[in-house]
Amino acid sequence: MGLIREKMVEDMKLRGFSKHTQQCYLQYARLFVGHYGRSPRELGEEEVRKFLMHLVDKRHMKPTTIRLYVASLKFLYAVTLERPEVVDRIPWPKVAKKLPDILSGTEVDRILGSLRSLKHRAILMIAYGCGLRISEACSLQVTDVDSNRGFIHVHQGKGNKDRYVLLPQRLLFVLREYWKSARPPRPFLFPGRIPGSPISRDAVERALKVAVQRLGLKKRVTPHSLRHAFATHLLELGTNVRVVQELLGHGSARSTTRYTHVSRELLGRIKSPLDVLGTQDGRVLR
Repeated sequence: MGLIREKMVEDMKLRGFSKHTQQCYLQYARLFVGHYGRSPRELGEEEVRKFLMHLVDKRHMKPTTIRLYVASLKFLYAVTLERPEVVDRIPWPKVAKKLPDILSGTEVDRILGSLRSLKHRAILMIAYGCGLRISEACSLQVTDVDSNRGFIHVHQGKGNKDRYVLLPQRLLFVLREYWKSARPPRPFLFPGRIPGSPISRDAVERALKVAVQRLGLKKRVTPHSLRHAFATHLLELGTNVRVVQELLGHGSARSTTRYTHVSRELLGRIKSPLDVLGTQDGRVLR
């Protein structure tokens, strides 16, 4: 796509899209262009529709995947090529809203205990103990962990929003153990194979998949399942829903409601579900 690709990247960066979103949009736009072997400037609404129908009828792709293609092509034409009329009438696929499988406290404890790599265990403990997205956990920097005050500073999470989350004592113990054994080079707390870059999400997902298979769990478990469990278990422990919302970095369920703001003092009074697993207070999570 050449110059079009460069402009699309600039447009996404100016709008604060995450690197993951940028990569997805570029990939789907590239597949669309490759399907026809022509510049997107030469293509219009008819070609977009035929391509999407090809994905539905021939490739049998799920609505969730088709929705990503639609988002990419709408951005390509409406923003980068400044031809919104091409995609204005392209509908958004309806995606069934399914409730995720929620792990019990016992299941979380077993999964974390079965991870053989201390590095992977620490990352997934962060996902559960702090409610971070896996991309946020993987990209944490050494300076983001404030062990003295008991917080983790999440920089530029989804929507380019910073937030503070609690640092469970049990997690802090594992992080110190990991630090002593790995001595990771800065800036990233969990460096990847490529120097100067964080560990990939895929690497952590593979490690989790192996651990779940080893345990014989029948539930579908992904790193995001641990984030779901964090939210669910906090609510079961009696934490206010608006506090949970802020810890997750979510907005209100109603678009007109402002984001809630949790003070550092309130964060200091919250107990992570990670710290109560296997204790008297954690019985409600069984």
